[in-house]
Amino acid sequence: MAFRTSLRLVAAAASRPALRTSNFAGSTRFYASSSSSVPNPDPDLSSDSKSAQFIASASPFMVATYSRPPPVFVSGKGSYLYDIEDRKYLDFTAGIAVNSLGHCDPEMSEILAKQSKRLVHASNLYYNDWTPTLSKRLVEFTLASGGMHDASSVFICNSGSEANEAGIKFGRKVGKILDPSGAKTEIVSFQNAFHGRTMGSLSATPNPKYQAPFAPMVPGFKVGVYNDIEGLKELITERTCSVIVEPIQGEGGVTPATDEFLIALAKRAREVGAVVHYDEIQCGLSRTGQFWAHGHLPKEAHPDILTTAKALGNGFPIGATIVNEKVAEKIKVGDHGTTFGGNPLGCAVADNVVQRLADKNLQKEVVRKGEVFRQGFEKLRGRFPELVKEVRGKGLILGLQLSEDPSEIVKAARERGLLIITAGVNTLRFVPSLLITDGEIEEGLKILEEAIAVTRA
Repeated sequence: MAFRTSLRLVAAAASRPALRTSNFAGSTRFYASSSSSVPNPDPDLSSDSKSAQFIASASPFMVATYSRPPPVFVSGKGSYLYDIEDRKYLDFTAGIAVNSLGHCDPEMSEILAKQSKRLVHASNLYYNDWTPTLSKRLVEFTLASGGMHDASSVFICNSGSEANEAGIKFGRKVGKILDPSGAKTEIVSFQNAFHGRTMGSLSATPNPKYQAPFAPMVPGFKVGVYNDIEGLKELITERTCSVIVEPIQGEGGVTPATDEFLIALAKRAREVGAVVHYDEIQCGLSRTGQFWAHGHLPKEAHPDILTTAKALGNGFPIGATIVNEKVAEKIKVGDHGTTFGGNPLGCAVADNVVQRLADKNLQKEVVRKGEVFRQGFEKLRGRFPELVKEVRGKGLILGLQLSEDPSEIVKAARERGLLIITAGVNTLRFVPSLLITDGEIEEGLKILEEAIAVTRA
């Protein structure tokens, strides 16, 4: 089925009624049953709508690993998505912190078109001109940013899970070399962490919901309490080869690690010869307002392994594992590999994305826009004090902690043209495009206030 052109989509969106402001105090919780009460009601899958027809014909062929709401998205531009019904949605999710430069970025589209005519794939049996270019760029920009002061080389892969899988393997290899007896193999992760769904990265993700259906996990993983400094000595021992931690837990509820915790963690890890692995797949690449979320920490708290993905390709699948020489010197030919990782198409895109996300003015704007969000959240807390309990995060990775399940709010916002997602327990997560405008932030916050109001009636 051919996609509609952006011009037609924008014209269709412009012809629809404007989104309403917050005047829904008299509404009831049964708002969704009346399609005339909201501008973007979820399509009725029992109807003959375009959405219903498409889902009915296509979904039986998809493994049901996701529970999706009914809108079918077919196009995007900047901070907006458009569905098959020609309806417009303001996107505060950015594809789960992926589209940091917005949907269908023109520069990215041009690079994809140009490189796809030049070379897409040649395999890692040979050099190509883009894999080393991106690797060098990541190392140089990391060093220049003040993060990971001894970054030296990069493994390019296809996703965040793969990047963490490489980091986990590299940590194990370091432990094997430091202690050939095989006793130094434990990998430490933390409660509420999320590191991926492959068996290795899943084993470092101590959530029964994700692990139980696939148990037993890979052996040798140990779980600690996030931000618990006192527990580090007992947690990280001579048996520990690697400690993996998110400077800001994204899926776990947008919870930042304290500087003191990360400093103490790195100190303890080095006391026992364990490598420090920072997972910045969601919080890195300027989402906090600095190139890496750990960039403000002293050098002694910098990682030995740093993983990234999500924003790296702005929607094109690509990930990277950055290591220092202490790790790199222990990885030999044949220790790890990837068929598609480092393909010229993905690396050409990522090279452009990295350069743009490293811009200091963009980072300053991320910090400022984060404050615009926070001011709006404080207004919401003033109006709904029994519901809104806390604001967490940094820059444009923010969490609004609620006192109850926000699923009704998510649905009410979507039906009013705003896409928001959850994290952890009763947390609304906000990870929009880093290029989002003040006007778009204000538009979204008005819709969010309306969505909360209608579900509180």
